[in-house]
Amino acid sequence: MPAPLPDPRILNVDGLRGFALLGILVVNIAAFASPFYGLDISDPVFADARDKAVRIFISLFFETKFYLLFSFLFGYSFTLQMAAAERVGQDIAPRMLRRLAGLWLIGLIHAVFLFRGDILTTYAVLGVMLLYLRDDQDGPLFKLAVGLIVATVLLWTGVAVLDWIAPVREDPIKIFDQAYQIQSAYAGTIREVIGQNLSSMSSVWIVLALVQAPCALAMFLFGFIAGRHQMLAHPQQHAPLLRRLTILGLFVGLPGALVYALSGAFSTGTPWALAGFAISLATAPFLTGAYVALGLRLFETSIGARIRAALAPAGQMALTNYLMQSLICALMFYGYGLKLIGQLSPFIAFTIAIEIFVVQLFLSRWWLAYHAYGPLEWLLRAATLRAWPRWYKPSAARQRRMAAEP
Repeated sequence: MPAPLPDPRILNVDGLRGFALLGILVVNIAAFASPFYGLDISDPVFADARDKAVRIFISLFFETKFYLLFSFLFGYSFTLQMAAAERVGQDIAPRMLRRLAGLWLIGLIHAVFLFRGDILTTYAVLGVMLLYLRDDQDGPLFKLAVGLIVATVLLWTGVAVLDWIAPVREDPIKIFDQAYQIQSAYAGTIREVIGQNLSSMSSVWIVLALVQAPCALAMFLFGFIAGRHQMLAHPQQHAPLLRRLTILGLFVGLPGALVYALSGAFSTGTPWALAGFAISLATAPFLTGAYVALGLRLFETSIGARIRAALAPAGQMALTNYLMQSLICALMFYGYGLKLIGQLSPFIAFTIAIEIFVVQLFLSRWWLAYHAYGPLEWLLRAATLRAWPRWYKPSAARQRRMAAEP
């Protein structure tokens, strides 16, 4: 008996999730590499035309888009978790709460020891909200998602207007001192690295609460609605929607991303940069939607199917790969590794991100040839089921014997 064909829904979900991993890494490695990341002054050491072009490229196509893609897929996967619980006759709530608790714990460890920009803890908290909303109809969920994005956009538009009316500018010398302190801490001992992560988390929460959390929850809801209608399982049935998403992405999302990238590159620390950020918050979901639409349409071609097959193993063990990316970057840039923070140009950091991702593609494929789950996926599944899942896949010989049995 021939082996069953892979479920196209899982391949599409995992293929898009693998693609999202690349975007997340490109953004995150910039935060690891530069002590000026997130400050109101660009790194003066890497300020030539090529460095600025790389920053614009990353801002244009990656920043504020790929965590939205990950969030959309989280919401979509929630419907798969619900279906799995229904198949075995279990209530989704206890299973999902255990899963979210495990995710929160993993995220906390990640934030303290590796990366101050962790989003797993936020996802865990927002996942509880999604669990609460799971029985609502599509209409109210869609309106809530749009309302969250609109409210966030209005908030940051107001901040830009206030900054224009009554500007408050930090002393550049203080910003340089702050960057120097960040670089010194991250190039120091393990204790100093952890201390800096904890210190940074006290300010990062503002960004999480006022930007990432509401926008991520909105994308959770969009993904959840898409999952109800099996959009990624049967994209051909949603061709008109995919065409609209592509058009909106090209004519709304991309121009908004361009405004954001240029204002961030040439107007850092001014009201124009804040206005560009507000525009990005309003338009990034459209560009993310275009990524989904174009990805699904690409996956339906022969070349796209091969690309999906290459991306899917990495997406299947996305949690492990996400943490692995942070571990590799920490070992490269932090004091318990090579201490390269502040020493690599944006172009070199971007190149390294691509190399890391390519290696992850091969490692993921190799790992899943023998194992049922990625290491952290295995732990998270154990927490979800309150039982130890299988570690290894059945051997090919055993699979053939099972298929031959009546």
